Amino acid sequence: MKLIFAFLPVMLAAGFASAEPAKPDNPLVESSTWQDLKGDIVGEAAVLNGAALFSVEAPYRANDAATVPVTIEQTDPSAGPIESIKLVIDENPAPLAAEIRFGQAMAPLKFETRVRVNQYSNIRAVAETPQGLFMNGRFVKASGGCSAPATKDPVAALEGMGEMRLRLFDGAAAAASKAEARREAQIMIRHPNYSGLQRDQITQLFIGAKFINELVVKQGDELLFKLEGGISISENPVFRFSYTDNGAPAFTVHAVDTDGNVFDRVLPKTPPA
Repeated sequence: MKLIFAFLPVMLAAGFASAEPAKPDNPLVESSTWQDLKGDIVGEAAVLNGAALFSVEAPYRANDAATVPVTIEQTDPSAGPIESIKLVIDENPAPLAAEIRFGQAMAPLKFETRVRVNQYSNIRAVAETPQGLFMNGRFVKASGGCSAPATKDPVAALEGMGEMRLRLFDGAAAAASKAEARREAQIMIRHPNYSGLQRDQITQLFIGAKFINELVVKQGDELLFKLEGGISISENPVFRFSYTDNGAPAFTVHAVDTDGNVFDRVLPKTPPA
């Protein structure tokens, strides 16, 4: 008996080491789930390793499973512009978090959003380019993101739904005055983006799914990106991106949620004095 207990710490340590190998660069891990999903996501198309083409940044251990930041950045333009991204969270109830198509002004791509992660999972981006499909991603340790309670009660969460804010990171005046320059912006949308898996904290009844499933962002009449979203995009969605400024004075945003609510906003690049 003493011998068994003497070896127990060693055995446990070995078990944890094999279950959680050190992954300092946070890559994708082998997943049978992806083999099951692959046909639905890309069909029979070949998917190449995208590690040399673009990076995917996400925390190895998420501070908040309901708002996990994911940044996709093109590091090599040789394959041409990234025309679209399918953002996949393998182990989520609805694995396809979003499909995003990008306009020319978004190249080379740098795009960030926040997602829900329901359990330890690969987060992968499948990028469409003129040279074919490329994939890269990260493994994230998080759990409970899809069922995590909203930050406000249902009544408060719906107040001001559809309000939007624009933040410019290189100065509003510069962004408005210099066309053809690379800029960085962030658009924040107030919406609970209910997943359908959350409960009312008073009644304990499930809150029906209600989320933004269509989003179109333009500068003037030029498309920046169009997103088809699902339940995995976080509450109060945030999108941060780089773009080539075409000199238009404002962004236009068109959003539609699953209840058919339509939110159209004009966000001036130069705030009023």
